[in-house]
Amino acid sequence: MTAAPGWAWAATGGVLIVLLAADLLANRGQTGMRRAVLISAAWLAAGTGFGLIVMLSRGGQAGGEYFAAYLVEKALSIDNVFVFALLFQAFAVPAAYQRRVLFAGVLGALVLRGLFIAAGATLVERFSWTFYLFGAFLLVAAIRMVRGGGHSGPSGGLARRGLRRVIPVTEEYDGVHFLTRRGGRLMATPLLAVLVAIETADVIFAVDSIPAVFGVTTDTFIVFTSNAFAILGLRALYFVLAGAMERFSYLRHGLAVLLAFIGAKMLLADVVHLPTTVSLAAIVTIIGVSVLLSLGRQRQEQRRAARHPAAAAQPGPSRPVADGPEPAQPEPAQPEPAGSGAARSPG
Repeated sequence: MTAAPGWAWAATGGVLIVLLAADLLANRGQTGMRRAVLISAAWLAAGTGFGLIVMLSRGGQAGGEYFAAYLVEKALSIDNVFVFALLFQAFAVPAAYQRRVLFAGVLGALVLRGLFIAAGATLVERFSWTFYLFGAFLLVAAIRMVRGGGHSGPSGGLARRGLRRVIPVTEEYDGVHFLTRRGGRLMATPLLAVLVAIETADVIFAVDSIPAVFGVTTDTFIVFTSNAFAILGLRALYFVLAGAMERFSYLRHGLAVLLAFIGAKMLLADVVHLPTTVSLAAIVTIIGVSVLLSLGRQRQEQRRAARHPAAAAQPGPSRPVADGPEPAQPEPAQPEPAGSGAARSPG
């Protein structure tokens, strides 16, 4: 386990603060699809650029470990996006409020994962058998994901009931405020319940993703920075993918294979040593194949729908939340029944 110098941690913290401030400014106003794609691409460029800095300053081995860890975390974080969409639907969160919740959720996830990484690094350093325990846990997680028992996310009602044990919760939103006062009494709004649910979901996801990253590298600096750059772009990634999750039908299978690969790599570390380049190539291949298979299946379904237009006329998925709520449409006028109106005798 390599210890990065203090100035590297301080410089990285400063860079992350600047990027977060820039992200907050860039996301002011309505987040449309075009802006979300540009911001998501900017976060990808930032994560890639930081990896190049690691490679130039610490060598190819460290750079390869960073990119492998970054890809693992980025791929696993797509499951977070799906759960975010479910939670927003469960709480009926207006599109204008979702940005605030996601920003606070990402900040909270960064702090929680920092604590998890510190704890995991301590366990791996002091108790070497923990490394193999992580590997076995990842294999179990992969099997659970294949069987369809992956993360479904905490329910909206559960988060609301849990929060009510700490502080009263209003039934309606108060703009983008997490707290409000009613009759001089401090109360939480449903927006805070959404935030609690999102943070709870991220804790559940971190139980899988943090051991997976330790399966790639035990360098605490690389583990934290790869996690940070992967999850800090989740807000923009949500608005890009929230309306297109059905396109990635094989992604869950790919993530299961990815977890199984890393788990087996950890369990067999004393028998088979895989170079970082091989691990990186395997991660890229697994993710790429799952995405290509998903897109291929989508094209097949589109061709099938073109051959059978009657089946394609069924109602489709709801519009992506990034575009905001649909405007209300006027109700069509109902025709008067025969004999109504002036000809109808008074009753």
